[in-house]
Amino acid sequence: MSEPVTTTSATEEIKPPVSNVGVLGWIKENLFDGWFNTTLTLLTLFVLYKVLPPFVQWAFIDAIWSLTEGARPGGDGAVWAVIPENVRFILFGFFPEGQTWRPIAAILILFALVFYSKDLTNWNRFFGPIWTVGILVMGVLMYGGIFGLPVVETSKWSGFPLTLTLSLFGMVGAYPLGVLLALGRRSRMPAIKSLCVVYIELIRGVPLISLLFMSSVMFPLFLPEGMTIDKILRAQIAIILFTAAYIAEVVRGGLQAIPKGQYEAAESLGLPYGLTMRLIILPQALKIVIPPTVGILISAFKDTSLVVIIALYDLLKTTQVTLSNPKWMGFSTEAYIFLAILYFICCYVMSSFSRKLEKALHTGR
Repeated sequence: MSEPVTTTSATEEIKPPVSNVGVLGWIKENLFDGWFNTTLTLLTLFVLYKVLPPFVQWAFIDAIWSLTEGARPGGDGAVWAVIPENVRFILFGFFPEGQTWRPIAAILILFALVFYSKDLTNWNRFFGPIWTVGILVMGVLMYGGIFGLPVVETSKWSGFPLTLTLSLFGMVGAYPLGVLLALGRRSRMPAIKSLCVVYIELIRGVPLISLLFMSSVMFPLFLPEGMTIDKILRAQIAIILFTAAYIAEVVRGGLQAIPKGQYEAAESLGLPYGLTMRLIILPQALKIVIPPTVGILISAFKDTSLVVIIALYDLLKTTQVTLSNPKWMGFSTEAYIFLAILYFICCYVMSSFSRKLEKALHTGR
């Protein structure tokens, strides 16, 4: 019997062309796949060639990072010295200088709570109490009055702590209110449904600025003589009411996406309306609408800068006050770039948390 003939080349693994794998493959598939993509890629490279070198020259090479005493900024580069020279006022505004550690500690506690919340295994019976204690400690640090901390009136809360306060409590207050409004709009009771529809459409039909003006100027006119409500609290309520109307429509879309069979299955088990919503419908609906909900919350975080029109010194207002100093006039570009980076970091953290939450809950599968 003749022995079988084996060919070495037939048993070797045939590798794909180098141009179809690795970096070259990615570039070919994503940047030069067809004439349209190739044109866009070349146009983008041309724009970067024209814009990037001058920006690097202005922002880094010719930049001024610090100033000597009494010196006047000059030259063609960026004057980043406006940031370190005024960073305390930009971030903390009129908060007493010797007590700056208190808002810093409050912000660190907030970041720790957010980091704690990233792990879904921590969403247990201790989750709510931990957040409650953390928020109470933040309030004590900011206001004081106990444990030997001097009282700092809310009129001196400004800068980054004020922005975080308005956005944090705005999100916490608006989300459950928005869920209740969504449930009310889908209610079978005409009175409740009509009230929710009128509220949602009315709030969504006016800009946030109008609500802020009403809370700051018109609302105090209806209070009894001698009674006042803190300006920050009035702005906070306006932000909550405004954001809740948009969240309500997003949640309503999630409720409509739940198949009718889910409701029928709950009815067949004899579950009342409250248990049906809490155990079956809302967990599915809220998971579906995570992306648009986070989008609204990010928008609400950025909209807190509008409180500048009612004389609240948020992060934007403290920056504007800094630039009103004759020494720093003309260097608003650097200050607003710094401001944009801060907003971007905060928004990116929220967006990243949203993506991780979607992945953990297997949204879309």
